[in-house]
Amino acid sequence: MNTNIKITFLLFFTTVSLIAQDFQGIATYKTQRKLDIEIDSTQVGGMQDEIMAMLKKQFEKTYILTFNKDESFYKEDESLAPPAKGGVMVFVSDSGSGILYKNIKEQRYVKQTDFLGKEFLIQDSLNTLGWQLQSETKNIGTYTCFKATLEREVESDHEGIKEPETVTAWYTPQIPVSNGPEEFQGLPGLILELSYDSQTILCSKILLNPEKQIKIKEPTNGDVVSQSEYDAIMIKKIKEMEFQNEGRNDENSFILKIGD
Repeated sequence: MNTNIKITFLLFFTTVSLIAQDFQGIATYKTQRKLDIEIDSTQVGGMQDEIMAMLKKQFEKTYILTFNKDESFYKEDESLAPPAKGGVMVFVSDSGSGILYKNIKEQRYVKQTDFLGKEFLIQDSLNTLGWQLQSETKNIGTYTCFKATLEREVESDHEGIKEPETVTAWYTPQIPVSNGPEEFQGLPGLILELSYDSQTILCSKILLNPEKQIKIKEPTNGDVVSQSEYDAIMIKKIKEMEFQNEGRNDENSFILKIGD
């Protein structure tokens, strides 16, 4: 390799390394999901439109990712959360709910979440994600982003049946942190857009290196469980709710499950 090119690469990676040492920021993400659901009118007593509007609101949320080079804190912006409504119990995938703390350096995460009024503290290792880096690029705001894809298997229901799913991410090396929304991480730059399972998560605002030092605190409240233990508890409770709901002739109550 030409000496000048070697020096250029060395200066580039040294600069990125120095930037990353104290790099911190706040990224705002908005979520959307395409809904393809048929609701049985005999179950909901003519409330189809109201339920569909409520479901749409459930997936149009705003999340804040506070990060530095080693850690992050991901939480819904509660000031913009839709008001809760009674009458219908809707179970959605809780991958983005609660508080999610990630420690990239130690390859672990802690999630504080509430399920049916009980608080849990899920502690587990971050998954090694088999990203495939692509050459395709696009701009998101002022950032040049590169495409990456991930093939994985997810449970299609609560009976353990798994189906293949493709996750598409757009990340920018201009923000040199290996992090992103939800459980996703492991790319050479911050993830600004994600899409999977008819859902899109898009970064709408970024504040880098604010004047006030960012402090990222690991959550500590709740019953400590592993991810597999929590999943088993959630599945058991949902099945109990389904059983209790069978045979009821109450047009104001039914259970609808969406997601994992």
